[in-house]
Amino acid sequence: MTQRRELLTASATGMIATLLASTASGQENSIDSSLTTDEKANIDLVDRFCKAWEAMDLDQVFATMKTDAIYRQSQDTPPVTGHQAISDMMKLWVDDSYKIDYIVEETFARGPVVINRRIDIYHRNNADDHLEWEGVGLFLIEDGLIREWQDFTMRVQRGRA
Repeated sequence: MTQRRELLTASATGMIATLLASTASGQENSIDSSLTTDEKANIDLVDRFCKAWEAMDLDQVFATMKTDAIYRQSQDTPPVTGHQAISDMMKLWVDDSYKIDYIVEETFARGPVVINRRIDIYHRNNADDHLEWEGVGLFLIEDGLIREWQDFTMRVQRGRA
């Protein structure tokens, strides 16, 4: 399992670098025209997952994930496994927010892997506190559900909404 995760992380890092380099250089990204039916379905799944977070509906979030899904909140945090562990980690953010925005800037897919660049904004119940996270999400899809989800942080900003 550790070797698979290391390989997935190394492969994802290369794909993320390629995606960001093509975007930064202003090259047209013609990836969409070459997507397979499965890759399009995988992107749709991740899009539904992000919309469920925006709706603050954990039941819908978990409907897109395998029961033993693995989540790693950032490159600096250890992974957690299963709906309950993921809920325990994320529930505070949902409970302390009156609104969540998941702004998907770009999406890339190859085979069972989907990568999106997002800005997640947690509008906190305390009007003087919000969190804006920008980063890249890596999703491994298995049997039509998210098997692994890892976020790579590029920027975090806290402050007034």
